[in-house]
This record gives sequence, C-alpha cells and structure tokens, in this order.
Amino acid sequence: MIPYYRKIYNENFSEEKYRTFLEEANGVFNSKIQFRVAETPIFIDKKLKSKIAEACTDVVDTICRKDFKKITQGALINNFNVPNEDENTLCLCIDLGICKDENGELTPKIIEIQGFPSLYCYETFITALYRKHFNISDKLGSYIPDLTHETYIDILRKAFVGHQKVENVILLEIEPMKQGTHIDFLFTEKFLGIKTVCITEIIREGRKLFYMNNGQKTPVYRIYNRVIFDEFVKRTDLKCQFNLTEEVDVEWASHPNWFYRISKYTLPFIKSKYLPETKFLNQFSQIPEDLENYVLKPLFSFACDGIIFNVKREDIDKIKDRENYLLQRKVKYEAALQSPEGGVKAEIRILYIWEEGKERPTPVINLSRLSKGDLIGVKFNKDKTWVGGTIAFFEKD
Repeated sequence: MIPYYRKIYNENFSEEKYRTFLEEANGVFNSKIQFRVAETPIFIDKKLKSKIAEACTDVVDTICRKDFKKITQGALINNFNVPNEDENTLCLCIDLGICKDENGELTPKIIEIQGFPSLYCYETFITALYRKHFNISDKLGSYIPDLTHETYIDILRKAFVGHQKVENVILLEIEPMKQGTHIDFLFTEKFLGIKTVCITEIIREGRKLFYMNNGQKTPVYRIYNRVIFDEFVKRTDLKCQFNLTEEVDVEWASHPNWFYRISKYTLPFIKSKYLPETKFLNQFSQIPEDLENYVLKPLFSFACDGIIFNVKREDIDKIKDRENYLLQRKVKYEAALQSPEGGVKAEIRILYIWEEGKERPTPVINLSRLSKGDLIGVKFNKDKTWVGGTIAFFEKD
C-alpha cells in the first residue's frame, strides 16, 4: 500500500525466492506450517498507520473503562467462569479490515477483538524471515513501537513466564500437535523455554497441578492458556483431571475469562467512527429492511462458526435468545494490495501485551492476512496465491 515499496517488492519477487523462504520457514522444526504463508508482507504508510492507531485507541479506551467488568459480566455464561480472574487481560488482539472511506481513502474498520493470545512468537520469526529473503527496508518496521527481536522477546518473557521458573510454566492446549497454530507453540518453546502440554496430560492433586517434564513430575505454577472453551466443551471424548473451572493454585497468563469478556460481546460498547454499526440483536426495536448489508454473528462461537453472511428475515425470526447474537453492518474490504495477479484484500491484527504496572495495554507486533475471497481467514484461501498469513511493515515516524 506504499506504492514505492510495493513496486520494488513486486519487481524483485520470484517464485524461487518464495520457495526458498518457505523451505526455511518449514525447516526450522522440520514441521510444515499448517496454514498458507503469503508471498508478500503488507506495507502501511504513515497516514493509514495513524488511523489504525486511532481505531485501536478507541477499543482500548473501552477496555480500560472502570466498569468494564460490570458491563461484560453477561459474557460469562454456561459455567465458563474460571476462578481467580485477574484485574486486566494480559493479551489483546484487534482485527482491522482495510477498506475505503467516503472520500476514497484507505481506512481501517474494526472487525473483531479478542482477549486471548495470538501467534506472538511466530510473528517475530516470520518478520525476520521476510527481511532476510526479500530485503525489506529498515525504514519499515513490524514492531509497535520500534522494538528489536530481543526487546520484544523480553516483553513476552515477562508476560508469559512472569516471576516463575520457566520449568513451572506451561503452554496449555487441546491436542496441540493437531492445532493449526502449532508452529507458534514450537517458537514459544524456542524463544521462551515454555513447554507445550495437552490438557489431558495435566495431573491434578487437590489444588495442585503437575505435568511430566522429561520424565519428572513437575509442579505447574503458571499457565499460558491457549485452550479455547468453545472447542474444549465440545470435546466430550477427552479424559481430563482438570477442566479449567476448578479452584487450583495456579497463575494464569491470559486468564480464560478474558476470552469471553473481550470478544464480539464487547463490540456494541465501543464508540468509534472505525466500528461499523454493531448491536446486540435484542437491541433492535425494528429489524433493518436491508439485511443484505448486515452480518449475523453468534456471540459464543469461534473461527467464523455459525456466522451468517447473507442474512434473511427467517434467520432472525427463528432466533429465541437474541441477546446472544450480534447484527453488524457489513464492510467492504478494499483490494488495496497490488499483486502481480491483481488486487488483494487485507486484514491487520494488532497484538497487545498488558505489561505489569502499566495503566493500559501496549501494542507490540501485528499479524496480518491477505485474501482474494469473501472471507479473510487463511483456511478460506488454500487454493489461491498471494494470500494467507503474513506481517505488516509500517512506515516509521
């Protein structure tokens, strides 16, 4: 989206460079990345960068409200309330679609937010790999603010390991080897030393938790949680001694409750010109006539499950629990990234860490995705090129 850098990048791109890039990406752990990695990063100029920062500030202002826990208490339903919730979320992710405004200028639109970890460790790796193979200018940076790999990893270590010894900290997931985000777990151990443990492997003795670390029964004092409740409750086949909701002596690095508090549920509370009209379904005194311009979203779903993009009146009429659905005005993603094969749509996810002692969460890095289809997620673009997971490089101030 910065024409100068886009032109240079496209002119110097080759399939051979891309193939070598992918070989190194997949070769670090001799494990193929389970999502498509795009041929290109995104280049964001100062003007769009400023708008992205403004949109994110609007979200953070809402999350920092003194009554935030009160207004989001309704998000904790169906016995998903985990004990020992901390005061603030540790992780925050804000998804922004790149669109055009009424003046024809590129602008971000707030699509989703989540109080849950994303690919923090993988993104610092892929940043360096794009630089290595495609000669990205030093005038562009993916870290926010201008961190180095070392200072960034230090922030993550303080956040996820905290004050514990690393052997007493685990990354908790469901069957981690089968997860599409498994590459991030591998980099988490590489950069931070945190081992990944399946929830079925947790040993619970009263209020104490343990895992087997190289054959040694080892106490768990802190959990870097990657278990998504929506997935966990569906897995009735799993045999677990620990189901997350029991009272145990453990610290949470990203407490599970924030997954629900900071989610679709939060969107109607945000006041921002960058947020498309978004209301709980039961807040509409009259259902809009132009439903084709809206998306219907269940509050408690994951990875686009249950979302209706072509809404009809009958879809609305059959919903009894309208308080558990959002109706959000559609946005039109602009095919703003110019590839050799035409325009490509982009979505930027800004990743935050709420550092200890800080009054507000701090943006640290981003995760970005490219698409040629109606849906942005990498799983919807498997048969296309110049799409998939990537990183955005911002023009430095």
